Amino acid sequence: MLTANYSGHALEAGLDEAGRGCLAGPVFAAAVILPPDFNPRFLNDSKQLTAKRREALRPEICAEAVAWAVGQASVEEISSLNIAQASYLAMHRAVAALGVVPGHLLVDGNRFRPLVGYTHSCIIGGDALYRNIAAASILAKTFRDEHMLALAAEFPDYGWEQNAGYPTQRHRDAIRTHGPSPHHRMGFRLL
Repeated sequence: MLTANYSGHALEAGLDEAGRGCLAGPVFAAAVILPPDFNPRFLNDSKQLTAKRREALRPEICAEAVAWAVGQASVEEISSLNIAQASYLAMHRAVAALGVVPGHLLVDGNRFRPLVGYTHSCIIGGDALYRNIAAASILAKTFRDEHMLALAAEFPDYGWEQNAGYPTQRHRDAIRTHGPSPHHRMGFRLL
């Protein structure tokens, strides 16, 4: 069972990203502030859930959250900053887009670029420990998957509707055959 809160602050925002290890597409991040009694069945790290469960939880999280927001950093920003800094940028954008000012940021992972005016804590594996980070992981993943599905319609050769830009064999084979698209991260080892 996931824990509701780390800091004890009622407006603690959980933060997580999706798409850090992809070969293509932006990196997405979500920030979510949950009410203390929000504990839906199956809420967990998005990687532990099926796509169907993530999609079922997304509207429930969006409807019940005190506040939520999604941010992203583009392929160009990933190239100019590096993937870690672009991930922090996406998280900062998600926090800035919240309709409520969080009292504390609870970040999945071991590093975070501090955001002026906010305290934060980093928790390795936090998406499997805290509800607000789990909710953020679900929103980041589902919004990113939706984005990659739209890009797949434009660039059908890479199988993004199935691999979401991750380095599968089919994806690498398509890069070998067709070359990279404008959405590929050229600073990454594509092959």
